[in-house]
Amino acid sequence: MFESTIPFGEPELMRASAYKLYLQELEAEAAASGVSTRISSLSPSLRADLFRFEQHGAISEFLEVVAACVRHNKRVTIHLQRAEHVVPLTVFPEERLVHCPVPMVQLLEDTAGLRVLHVEPAMLEPPGYETTGPVGELRLHAPLAPLLWELAMNGPRAELLPEIAGPAVYRVTPGLQLGAITVTRTTMAAIYRLRRESATLREMSDWAGMNKERAIRLLNALYLQAGLMVSRSHPTAIGESWFGGLGR
Repeated sequence: MFESTIPFGEPELMRASAYKLYLQELEAEAAASGVSTRISSLSPSLRADLFRFEQHGAISEFLEVVAACVRHNKRVTIHLQRAEHVVPLTVFPEERLVHCPVPMVQLLEDTAGLRVLHVEPAMLEPPGYETTGPVGELRLHAPLAPLLWELAMNGPRAELLPEIAGPAVYRVTPGLQLGAITVTRTTMAAIYRLRRESATLREMSDWAGMNKERAIRLLNALYLQAGLMVSRSHPTAIGESWFGGLGR
């Protein structure tokens, strides 16, 4: 799905310790606002979305942040701590691209080790965009779709995203296009089945080769590809809600 080498050598990245000192200065400036400096410079709608995950001392996961940016169609730069360095990943939802100084295959070697340090409006513009703003090197761009799929299927999050959680029946949209995304046979079989019939999370968990976590990850992945229909008025979904209320 991704290029596996850096054509012109290793990128120069800021050390995480230095970046954290910079963030501490921002924290001092925003202490009275009650909003984490990790998201304080974003648009009100995106900030409110991410603030759901920032409450009670929680930290937004990489997947949650990217999903929110795509949902709100906002270009942002996500500063990720990767080992001792900080990797700036710029997301262009409308163009379905990302810009990153580290190849995707290397960035995603350890998704559990990626920590969101800061999120801010993107300074870069996407390639081909008519503007006088800065544009990153073409070789440092990659498709957004494989990144979203990899984070959903193999990242640390094993719970449904809030937008698709709760009693519901799911089905794959007719126009789903996976393109260059690598999909296992078991996953593809589940996708084909969801093309033919609707299913709840409980039902998907019992399919051959599936379990609850695999079903959750697949639903998140399909949702992020705009390939999932969610029905909460379907009789089966209503039944799930009723039985759930009984503690089933």
